[in-house]
Amino acid sequence: MNYSRRDLSLLLPALVAVGLDAKEAVLPSKVYSFDALPVKTSPRNHSESRQVFTGTTHTGCPIDLHITTLPPGQMPHPAHHHVHEEMFLIKEGTLEATISGHSTTAGPGSIIYIASNDEHGVKNVGDAPAQYFVLAMGNADA
Repeated sequence: MNYSRRDLSLLLPALVAVGLDAKEAVLPSKVYSFDALPVKTSPRNHSESRQVFTGTTHTGCPIDLHITTLPPGQMPHPAHHHVHEEMFLIKEGTLEATISGHSTTAGPGSIIYIASNDEHGVKNVGDAPAQYFVLAMGNADA
């Protein structure tokens, strides 16, 4: 199929618009106040989740951050895997992290890193709520 210069010139505004949309999706520098984040409560496990942000870095890498408060004895969801990487930063409480069948206990200040496609799950094995931050990086398909 042949295109004229006129046909191609009609594409220019669309290409510019796509570029602007991508630029607008880049996360700006900002302070996210914990108290201002909307809280979602799960009826399944009574956990609380606060979505901090979802967007892209200046290089186009998808990035997502949320905070979960998980009651004792609970899991946020069954073990699973996905393409994007995740990092769990534990603020308080005790989580048992199972990655590819290997379990480890992690407490406040600990960090759990999940590589792409590794099956993983966490459970609050302490006697108090656990609060942790989940930073998803890359192709956020979950």
